[in-house]
Amino acid sequence: MSDFDAIDSLLEAVGPQAELPPCHVRRELRERARLSKAQVARALGVSPSTLSGWESGRDPAGEIRTKYAYLLDGLNAKLATETETETETETETESESETGTEAAPAAEQPVTPGTAATATPLSSPDLGQDGDGDGDDVELLVAPEPCVLCGRPAGHRVAGFAQHLTPAHCRPTTTAAPAAPPAGQPTAHTPKTPPRTARPARATQRSKGPARHAFQEPSGPADLIREAVRGALNEHRGDVDAATAALVKRAIPDAMRLLDETRKGARYDVIAHPWIPDILKKQTARGADQIWEARPKWTRRELPPGRHQVTALDINGAYLSALKTHLPLGQLEHSTGLAHDRRRSGVHLITPPEWEHEAVLPNPIGQRDEPGPLWVTEPTLRLLLRLSGPRHQLCEPPRIHESYTSGTTENLLEKFRIALKDARDTAIEQGDAVTLEYVKAMYSKFVSTMGESNYNRELYRPDWMHLIRSQAFANLWLKALKAHDEGLAVVRAMGTDELHVIGDWRRVFAEGRAVTEVKVKDTYTAGTDAAGRAGEGE
Repeated sequence: MSDFDAIDSLLEAVGPQAELPPCHVRRELRERARLSKAQVARALGVSPSTLSGWESGRDPAGEIRTKYAYLLDGLNAKLATETETETETETETESESETGTEAAPAAEQPVTPGTAATATPLSSPDLGQDGDGDGDDVELLVAPEPCVLCGRPAGHRVAGFAQHLTPAHCRPTTTAAPAAPPAGQPTAHTPKTPPRTARPARATQRSKGPARHAFQEPSGPADLIREAVRGALNEHRGDVDAATAALVKRAIPDAMRLLDETRKGARYDVIAHPWIPDILKKQTARGADQIWEARPKWTRRELPPGRHQVTALDINGAYLSALKTHLPLGQLEHSTGLAHDRRRSGVHLITPPEWEHEAVLPNPIGQRDEPGPLWVTEPTLRLLLRLSGPRHQLCEPPRIHESYTSGTTENLLEKFRIALKDARDTAIEQGDAVTLEYVKAMYSKFVSTMGESNYNRELYRPDWMHLIRSQAFANLWLKALKAHDEGLAVVRAMGTDELHVIGDWRRVFAEGRAVTEVKVKDTYTAGTDAAGRAGEGE
């Protein structure tokens, strides 16, 4: 086959992209069908936040676009058919009413003094399906609640109040003839045939009123993890290695689903694709952006005289702990020449202070060869400000030149972090290697793919990625400072989880596998001559 034949074959294989209706139509079709975002997202194999993006302005591509278009076409056809059926039924009902005995108009019926008028339900059987009704006002209750009109058990909530959808089911304790309508207003005719019963809702939409969610997903965060592990083991007939490999492969979409679950009822929304300044974008395909994460890569040049036993400590769950950090909520905004505002978070162009303690502690900005200003993240800036404060006084304050920041919260991912931490702790306690590797893959890949990645297109927050990584590095640096302050000799600090010390470290750090503990990675001897130069035995 020639090169041109191969190109022709490739062009033939590329078909036209499936047509999608406008964003507002996509949401309208889903809501009219009484389908929740979770249901549709699960059927398409994406997260609810991705579906929200498709209903707000973004378009899917490839095979998932074809599936989404197929679903929307099916909903449109089905709803159109149901609308025609309802119209025919209403026409037949009106015909029967006209040929039968017509009820007396309400204006001609006497009202007995001293009695209350019959209460009328706030919604009709068709509310939330077609016509002018808003589907968001009707909720299907999991457990019946007393109707606000008659007190009897009702299966729906309308505009935040439990009540019956049909007058036939609503029986007020006090009944009387209906009050006469205002003069000049047309009266309603009561048909002989009973009113239609609303079709069962496939899923309940979110109420616009003060009511709680009537529909809840059957699984909580912990259940999502357990069910995924159980399903993988069943699918692979108990093969631990195969189940683990399958779970690690799907760790990213599962982490996004877990994030959506833990954000239910949260105060802040996760903005998945905000505007990002150029400093947070890769300058070339294989290049890096301009953010300096302050990754430790330090080894002590000289040790105390004599030979020493060095313990290499492994810091557990470094990235998992770093999920608790100050993350910007909205779009980053530019500012220049301002003092640091602790209510905001982002990235900052600073001139770092001189570091005079390289002999015993690593530089908090990492090993940087080039002098001058550099872009750092919020955790690095806060660490420098802390070290320059009155408690430590280890350096001068950094000079801030300009910043890209937004309002911040330290707890944006806290429920997500706790769900993963609890699952990790339980897996360790029960010796469950499958869940342990699955959870580790979820939080590590979640962090590493939230930037410019082809593996996670549901979340594009390179600012968050840099901040979480920098927080892990800052956490390790603070452990080195703690060891130094407690009299241990710090020998090495590397990456997020490697700290080498000389001395009785167990009086400083708790030993174990929990995220607040450390474990021994290795031991070796170092120091040979009177000068105590490090290196032997490593």
